[in-house]
Amino acid sequence: MGLLDKLTGTRRPADGVVPARAEDVLTALLGLSRPDVPYVVRDGTPEDAELVAEWRLSEPVWQPFFVASQLSRAVRISMRLDREDHEVRALEEGWTVERVGNPPRIQISSEYTRGPSRTASSYRKIQQGGDGRLEAKEYFHFDSSELRDPLRDTVLALGWTWRGVVFGKL
Repeated sequence: MGLLDKLTGTRRPADGVVPARAEDVLTALLGLSRPDVPYVVRDGTPEDAELVAEWRLSEPVWQPFFVASQLSRAVRISMRLDREDHEVRALEEGWTVERVGNPPRIQISSEYTRGPSRTASSYRKIQQGGDGRLEAKEYFHFDSSELRDPLRDTVLALGWTWRGVVFGKL
């Protein structure tokens, strides 16, 4: 793995993994979108991509989750399949988010970033444990890699390269 691959987040499949058909890759990626996960993988035609994965920020069921998470960045990953080279080209974009209103809701701001990054937050409380000693109990954990990792791992398991795009077109 070269320096540019590290900067872009590019990963290659393990040696000997036979690349799956493009249709199987699309189906597997779309299959990651389930009601119990905080992101959706959908058709990306409106964004000039094949697929888009993004947080469910606008869905009322998920609003309390994202407000409680202290989320600071909204992330969207646009993907295009390069069928000839067996690559999924992935453009990760991020926007700063704010909490507004009462009850609070998430609102996207105008601050924009491009390229892979990571945001993590957790809420822990120090309390007395069952044995009488102090312990930090985690009540909440959120990590932006929960969006990228399942996508990338699915692509790699199917024998395709996950190619991060920072400059140029998807």
